[in-house]
Amino acid sequence: MLVAERHHKIVELVNEKLSVRVSELSQVFGVTEETIRRDLEKLEKENLLQRSHGGAVSIKKEEAEIPFLEREIMNATEKRRIALEAVRLIYPGDQIVLDASTTAWYMAKELPDMPLSVITNSIKVALELSKKEQIKVISTGGMLVPESLSYVGPLAERSLQMYHVNKAFISCKGVHLDAGLSDSNEWQALLKQQMMNIADETILMADSTKFGVRTFVQVAGLDQVDQILTDSNIPGKFIEELKEKNIQIKLVD
Repeated sequence: MLVAERHHKIVELVNEKLSVRVSELSQVFGVTEETIRRDLEKLEKENLLQRSHGGAVSIKKEEAEIPFLEREIMNATEKRRIALEAVRLIYPGDQIVLDASTTAWYMAKELPDMPLSVITNSIKVALELSKKEQIKVISTGGMLVPESLSYVGPLAERSLQMYHVNKAFISCKGVHLDAGLSDSNEWQALLKQQMMNIADETILMADSTKFGVRTFVQVAGLDQVDQILTDSNIPGKFIEELKEKNIQIKLVD
């Protein structure tokens, strides 16, 4: 079992049981307790669980969004690499929509100053793009979510209906082979659905920790995604299944 896959399953177990001991995890995965302690230390740094005396406890709060500043540092290296790959898919004259994910913000930072129209519900993305004179930025407006510094709600959804774009770049909290894309927040999920609806092509940007995860609200089925950008730590079974579903997947180093 790959390390990334073990980490996925550890988080799933902790969230399912709410608390798990190191000795139990050691037996389940057939590795030493020292290895499990290192795993838990890494997962705690990524805000996926909390270590306790002799084990770990769940910090699962699916109905609440993780603040942007916390998400910014979670798997930052992988997200930056995915963002760089996403930028390569954008050409002068494109019309695109970016969600309020940290990966979209990294994209905004890396986008060259060229003729583009960009729609976004993210304040951070809009501010970053405002530094580039040739990029036309359109904000959805709507109800402000302070934790993610983004706009959601009926006004944001209706404003998107006015537009058509070439490409939608979105992220999500979970990518499940059967359940598809999911998010922890209903408002964000509804807005991502609308972003996909107005786009000719949907590019999903998701680091490997999102795979095998199913969260509170479904966003869309995998068949509605045209291309997935992820890092090379994704378990092999997902690559095979996605190819069988004729979904293009690009691994970044």
